[in-house]
Amino acid sequence: MRDDLSTQLSWFQRAISPHNERETAMIGEPKIEDRNEQPYVAIRTQATMQELGPVIAQRLGDVFGWLAQQGVAPAGAPFVRYLIIDMETLLELEIGVPVAAALPGDDQISAGVLPAGRYASLVYTGTDNGIKANATLLKWGAEKGLVWDQWETEKGDAFGARLESFLTNPDTEPDQEKWQTEVAIRLAEQQP
Repeated sequence: MRDDLSTQLSWFQRAISPHNERETAMIGEPKIEDRNEQPYVAIRTQATMQELGPVIAQRLGDVFGWLAQQGVAPAGAPFVRYLIIDMETLLELEIGVPVAAALPGDDQISAGVLPAGRYASLVYTGTDNGIKANATLLKWGAEKGLVWDQWETEKGDAFGARLESFLTNPDTEPDQEKWQTEVAIRLAEQQP
């Protein structure tokens, strides 16, 4: 199990590490889909945009290590759930991994559930395209008149469920320009 943890942590560190400036501008078409609730385990933390990469790598390693100690396999792609976003100061987030069934957390790991509902999502390719892909999805949603499961707080924009899931295993695809990530944002229950 320790080798699995090392592989997964190595994968994520490569996913967020700086690489060449060549951009592969591949952003998929947005879509809307119904999703069931999904249990997960995560570590809740805060980071600035500049700290985000190293924080995600460390915390994801901690989550995979905890899962290995519990003898529990991931039930999907690791993700970052953005709880509150203030791009100029701090992001409040959870670094998590889906699991097949709800688990109890502890003083370090929290257990949660991604809520069921309608989500708008898209998949982008290349690790440099995250901000552009998020902007594309938000713009598409505004053009369609969609209402996000979002509200304002004194700390920034809070979301019921906004996440990026890391779909590509870099052990099978080492080229970062080919890595795929899904951006998904839950829609408010009441739509215009």
